[in-house]
Amino acid sequence: MILFQDMVLIDQIVLQSKIARRAAQRLQSPGNDRVETWSLIQSILVATANVSKIFWPTTKYKGRGERLRQELGVEKNNILSSRKFRNYFEHYDEQVDDWFQSRHGGVYIDLAMNPSLSGVGNGGHRGYNSFDNTLIFRNESLDLGEVLKALEEILNKCQPYTLV
Repeated sequence: MILFQDMVLIDQIVLQSKIARRAAQRLQSPGNDRVETWSLIQSILVATANVSKIFWPTTKYKGRGERLRQELGVEKNNILSSRKFRNYFEHYDEQVDDWFQSRHGGVYIDLAMNPSLSGVGNGGHRGYNSFDNTLIFRNESLDLGEVLKALEEILNKCQPYTLV
């Protein structure tokens, strides 16, 4: 059963999904400068995390998250359940501190883009591969295409509950 407060949250899911979709469309446009590219990536991560927080909230609101996931048919282990990559970006200051506490000198590469991705992982933090739409943080990668696909599936499940 969908409650009125659920409808408000579903509208937010729809909005955040559309924000991520628009950023993804602009990300695929040639001619983005470096700041624009990273701004769009950050928009996707934040919008996705906002959806994630609705479906997988803190313990206090756990019941609401379970209710919405069940009502909309969203699997508990959906790719959006993890906010790890968003946290890498949101807590970047901590990542830098940890990196330099464990290393003394050496190479530091950040915001790498094709074709210079080879340095990410060994001496760097963040990278974006526009050829396969993956985001890289150190030695981990996130397929933005899969994230966006999951958002679209959720958006489609929300449509019967929206007025627009």
